Amino acid sequence: MTFWSDKKILITGGAGFFGSQVAGQLQKKGVLRENILVPRSRDIDLRRWENCVRVVQGQDIVIHLAAKVGGIGFNQAYPADLFYDNAIMGIQLMEAARQENVEKCVIAGTICAYPKFTKVPFREETLWDGYPEETNAPYGLAKKMLLVQSQAYRAQYGFNSIYLLPVNLYGPGDNFNPESSHVIPALIKKFTEAEQNGDRFVEVWGTGAASREFLYVDDAARGLILAAERYNKPDPVNLGSGMEISIRDLVALISDLTGYGGEIHWDTTKPDGQPRRCLDVSRAKEEFGFEATMPFREGLKRTVAWYRDQKKNRSRSTDDASHC
Repeated sequence: MTFWSDKKILITGGAGFFGSQVAGQLQKKGVLRENILVPRSRDIDLRRWENCVRVVQGQDIVIHLAAKVGGIGFNQAYPADLFYDNAIMGIQLMEAARQENVEKCVIAGTICAYPKFTKVPFREETLWDGYPEETNAPYGLAKKMLLVQSQAYRAQYGFNSIYLLPVNLYGPGDNFNPESSHVIPALIKKFTEAEQNGDRFVEVWGTGAASREFLYVDDAARGLILAAERYNKPDPVNLGSGMEISIRDLVALISDLTGYGGEIHWDTTKPDGQPRRCLDVSRAKEEFGFEATMPFREGLKRTVAWYRDQKKNRSRSTDDASHC
């Protein structure tokens, strides 16, 4: 607690999936709720400079998690928005934090910043060895520019900014909106509803050959907090579990956990995205002692259970309202 004692902490995106976990774990460490500022996007648009200046005032630590994100379809539909919004938010926020003499800035980048064809496992040194996968390059490059800014500000101003590269996150509280969700929540929603409706088959994008790595959101929050406490270097750091699973195996696992017994149809006209994703996570362990602990199947079970509970609660609320 010595590091966090009496600190004023800004968490952009702090009401979101990842940010709410970070805020919750900080409070469990003893940080007072009133010392954590969580601006809401509906009230404060961080694309506007004056709002960035306002939210960093009086803060000791800035944790930048706010982002416009989505799956492959969302990236294909809104590449310009994903580039502009993510770049302008981060660039302005970091500059405002520097001008305010904030003690430390923690930036969450993205696995999408890595080149499309990167030797597995991805090492931080290979981050600049090629162009990102085309479907999410605008988003990946926008976030990657924050690493350039972070390193430049450290070199010129001595500004203590660190940059983390979290892999795909999952867990209870994830975004299950089919218009913008990532692969795990999208599949859980699809298979849960197919099982409930008795659908004969479920259609899944791509060939299933691509692979991904996933990190349980509680682990990710713990890793970020450890980095904030212990890491003070310019080099980016991967934040992941070090595991790899093919989309085909992931689909089979989620089908099993949701109890779906029908067929799976692969729409091979849709893109697979980046061929493989798996991180070398040794730097995080060496630099600030982080290792993921949640077994993947158990994490998925908890996520499926949370989603089902949410559906039941919504259904119950609808039933109650209909009797008013």
